[in-house]
Amino acid sequence: MNIFENKMGLVLPGGGARGAYQIGVLKGINEILPDRVKNPFSTISGTSVGAINASVIASKADSFIDAVDLLNDIWSNFKTNRVYKTDSLTMFKSSLHWLVTIVSGGTLVKNPKSLLNNSPLRNLLSESINLDHIRSNIDEGNLEAFAITAAGYSSRKSITFFQSNKKNINWEKFRRKGIESRATTDHLMASVALPLIFPAVKIDNEFFGDGAMRHATPLSPAIRLGAEKLLIITTDNNKKNPDTDERDHPSIGEIGGYMLDALFSSGLLSDLERLDRINQIIKHSGNGPINTASKQMKHLDYCIISPSKDINLIAEGHFSELPYSIKLLLRGLGLNNKSQSELLSFLLFESSFTQELIELGFQDAIEQKEQIKSIFQ
Repeated sequence: MNIFENKMGLVLPGGGARGAYQIGVLKGINEILPDRVKNPFSTISGTSVGAINASVIASKADSFIDAVDLLNDIWSNFKTNRVYKTDSLTMFKSSLHWLVTIVSGGTLVKNPKSLLNNSPLRNLLSESINLDHIRSNIDEGNLEAFAITAAGYSSRKSITFFQSNKKNINWEKFRRKGIESRATTDHLMASVALPLIFPAVKIDNEFFGDGAMRHATPLSPAIRLGAEKLLIITTDNNKKNPDTDERDHPSIGEIGGYMLDALFSSGLLSDLERLDRINQIIKHSGNGPINTASKQMKHLDYCIISPSKDINLIAEGHFSELPYSIKLLLRGLGLNNKSQSELLSFLLFESSFTQELIELGFQDAIEQKEQIKSIFQ
């Protein structure tokens, strides 16, 4: 049984194919920590692709090494067609469906559910992850809580589905809600359902989309479920602002990439600013925790690890490895092998790209070795 001296929460945000970076960081953590077998995280919370990575760690919480090895094996051998269908016939039908719908105003055919068909991802998740082990790991003390978040289209709320060793701790706040629920493949597919790109998923009579939507407080689930420290692995791009002189009007692909980047990074950055303010208030009060009408606010240490290199530049170098049908689609949206659009880095599920991100994540973790060791003390 794992006894958690430090209530360390792991927070894994979304980012599409960029999620490979998180695997590299986890590999680095596995090297850095003294006990490389025991799961070091009492609470694991993930959103979108981060939910998938989180579910693997939670399902193998009895052995952190095995969890990291499985994630590394999956991400190091990725092909785009393991995530969404890329054959020419499927892509042609999808393009034609969208065209006819737009031209006819939806009178000739039903409105399309999404641009891409990600049924291969569902098969991969079902084959690779034993989600039933999450509950058994919690019962055996290898984990205290696990959470994944999706966005409800009808309720207009960010819904966190969680499992915990505590009872009756559901919560409901403005535009967000926590529901105790056993994780299923549907929950994972819902959390990664990028709007318009992947189809929404129905759970308990409501359709859900990507968890980053409306997720204004991505740190909250881990904290609510008992985390007293946080380790956050973000795929935020750290991209420098380009020279805006003599630039063409942004293409549809560039705008789409910008929207996805904002979707995955804005909530986290705002929540970190909020946490910093609370920590400063508590520090200057000199009286320890501060009680409010509904809860107690305590100082909360965190460590955030993010890419040290521009992921868009890395993705640009791997454009040629995309399936031909996807290259045509992206070129139709105004992107090519010279385009530094976020959209490419989200959809580029090719092993050469994911392996480079894994190596980047590993090196970044080693560079922050002392910070990582310090947060676990």
